[in-house]
Amino acid sequence: MRTPRWITLAALAATAALTAACGASNASSSFTLRLAGIGPGNRLSGAFGYLQSKGRLLPLLRAAGVKDVKIYTFPNGPDLNQALAGNALDVAIYGDTPALVARGAGRPTRLLGIAGIDTDADIIARKGGPAALRDLRGKKIAVQTGSYMHRYLLGALADAHVAPVKIVHVYQTDLDAPLARGDIDAAAVTPPYAEEYRRKGYQIIDVASRDHPDYRGTGAAVATARFLKAHPDFVAVWDRAQAEAVRAAKANWADYLSFSAVVTHFPADITKQVTLPDQLNAEPFPAAGLKLLNGTQRFLVQEKFIKRNFSIDDWIITAKGK
Repeated sequence: MRTPRWITLAALAATAALTAACGASNASSSFTLRLAGIGPGNRLSGAFGYLQSKGRLLPLLRAAGVKDVKIYTFPNGPDLNQALAGNALDVAIYGDTPALVARGAGRPTRLLGIAGIDTDADIIARKGGPAALRDLRGKKIAVQTGSYMHRYLLGALADAHVAPVKIVHVYQTDLDAPLARGDIDAAAVTPPYAEEYRRKGYQIIDVASRDHPDYRGTGAAVATARFLKAHPDFVAVWDRAQAEAVRAAKANWADYLSFSAVVTHFPADITKQVTLPDQLNAEPFPAAGLKLLNGTQRFLVQEKFIKRNFSIDDWIITAKGK
């Protein structure tokens, strides 16, 4: 299994120290945007990543004073949250679950928009292991804890009345050996990984979009309140960039799929199979995305992953300043 080159939090903190520019740059008319996402290689994925790969993201953001864009990527949402907490980032695009948990923990973020909808997830089982959700009772299940896959896994298990189970934190990139040895019985993963494992002979025993559609994820684009206070024009510019990014991706779908395969390091045929145009939304707050987001928040509050409840409406920031 691939081993991506993740940026360390220490390196990011050092970079942030050197760019105390963000305090300085936030006060100036032009600044470097510190933009984060989830994935390998410090390359942004999704529609925004596609637009950047074409050299078209920065020109759109210049209207808000952005002179350069620095990309940071992380293996998981909770890792990204640590950087947000340390004021080492300005804007982040990642899963709804870690974004909601961060806000519920008091992180001063605002929701710029929903950056993707109907994000799928799957549960895979070791060879010769569990054949259905009911077989997971008493088993050890791996997931990237704090991720949207974690929320889906817990919801699916609860719906099937499967308990007790032992849930352990393992990155998707590190599942090969523990699955092969039988150290874990199953894992919740994103669709590209599920398809890779299926081709190796593992079973997919549950699919969010098929079996638990209300537990599909959304992408969240958030910005720190400090950043938005310094750059109040940024929200409207970001909205226009999102609309253009999605328009460009859908208008050049084959090229977008090629880009996605390269940036995610998955084979082109797998990327084509699991990437759907309807998952890209041009408007910042589509009704379907808000419904999923609110459902995820209710679940996280119920399970006490969100320490302090809050209003999604109050979290949202729009170009009108709400």
